[in-house]
Amino acid sequence: MTKLTWLSHSSWLIETDVHKILLDPFFKDNPAATVTSKDFKNVSHILISHGHFDHVADAASIAKQSGAMIIAPFEIAQWFTETQHVKSTFGMNLGGSAEFPFGSVKMIPALHSSQLPDGSYGGNPAGFLLSVDSKRIYFACDTALFTDMRLYAHQVDLAIVPIGDVYTMGIDDSIRAIKLIEPAAVMPTHYNTWPPIEQDAEEWASRVTGETSATPIVLRVNSSFVL
Repeated sequence: MTKLTWLSHSSWLIETDVHKILLDPFFKDNPAATVTSKDFKNVSHILISHGHFDHVADAASIAKQSGAMIIAPFEIAQWFTETQHVKSTFGMNLGGSAEFPFGSVKMIPALHSSQLPDGSYGGNPAGFLLSVDSKRIYFACDTALFTDMRLYAHQVDLAIVPIGDVYTMGIDDSIRAIKLIEPAAVMPTHYNTWPPIEQDAEEWASRVTGETSATPIVLRVNSSFVL
């Protein structure tokens, strides 16, 4: 069993029977979040896609209270070790894969930028392909549309794609991405946090149904889906 919970913005909780993994935890200063870092004392791993504040804001505090390992692009992992004094980090780079107690992680490209909150270089922004409990899950993370999505994530069980526009691809390009990837199911992310990225997720879901072969799943903040 793998349960995914959308925590707002681009923050996700991935739960297996044994492990709890956070992706891009951003709760402080997030107007859409209803949880805090104190709610995640039992996570085992934290995935970080890139260095922007709205993806790293709560990672260090959660890692320190839980002992979780931060898995991130190499430069970001170093930053957490050297400036945030996080004890357990694992740096990766694009194209690399690694095995963890919950499953495997492949770090794949994302077309975006990456700078840490103090101005430090954040390395290459990334997406993640997770293999957990015999399921393949693609987190596109913050990205523009690019055709190599098909090479990395073709026919995954679940794809999670941004739809907010302005800073990532919007609804139109997300539909093109879904056609390339051909996932069994797809969820939207990175939208409705602030006015510039407001989107109608039900309209998006209607277009997914009408224009692609994927099943759209729209979660409310803090709701879950079992894959």
